[in-house]
Amino acid sequence: MNSNEWERIQQVYQGYSDANLGGTRWSASNAGNRLIGAERQALAGQLLNKYGFAPLGERRVLDIGCGNGDVLASFCQWGAQPKHLYGLKLLPQRAAAAHSRYPDLHIMQGNAAMLGFDTGVFDLILFFTVFSSVLNDDLRQTIATEALRILKPGGAIIWYDLRIPNPGNANVKPLGRKELQSLFPSLTLDLQATTLLPPLARRLGKATELLYPRLSRLGWLRTHYVGLLTAAGR
Repeated sequence: MNSNEWERIQQVYQGYSDANLGGTRWSASNAGNRLIGAERQALAGQLLNKYGFAPLGERRVLDIGCGNGDVLASFCQWGAQPKHLYGLKLLPQRAAAAHSRYPDLHIMQGNAAMLGFDTGVFDLILFFTVFSSVLNDDLRQTIATEALRILKPGGAIIWYDLRIPNPGNANVKPLGRKELQSLFPSLTLDLQATTLLPPLARRLGKATELLYPRLSRLGWLRTHYVGLLTAAGR
């Protein structure tokens, strides 16, 4: 079943790439997308400070499903050293593109269910909209178990993903607080609902700066969780 699920995921990601969604629907040229990213980044920074991870210094960070590398590279603003930043991308051509974009970072092609790292080597692991793309529960658990294997005692997972269904995309499945705790039973969860409904945020146009924060006050319009999942020993 897992091999079939990986094939499906690869096909979906390849479809996203072929459709150039990174340059259209998800483009940073859209004001709504920029505010989504800025809000997520600000909340992640608050969590890193709250739990004493920042400044990052010598801490090692792994971004599983690192996209074009922008999120991983942004951790330098919290004091991370490029030599300690690692990124994993499923599609080889996308991994190569991200590596070309950020040659000082360790970005490579890889499978989240079979991570080629020693046990307990990363202080922080990033999962940004990864698990919602995995529909098979067994594979979700395999990925979670592998992440826990390489996480240091006292380390943490930085989480950002769907918390409610997306009726326009059958290739994603949200994760609630209960399921997250089931996947990572040894971790302590600190989650916050965030992100104004993206199709709405992208359509606010010139009023984005004014309307985004106002609409975000409506909890039912917040589609994602951002949070820190912390291991014992901290």
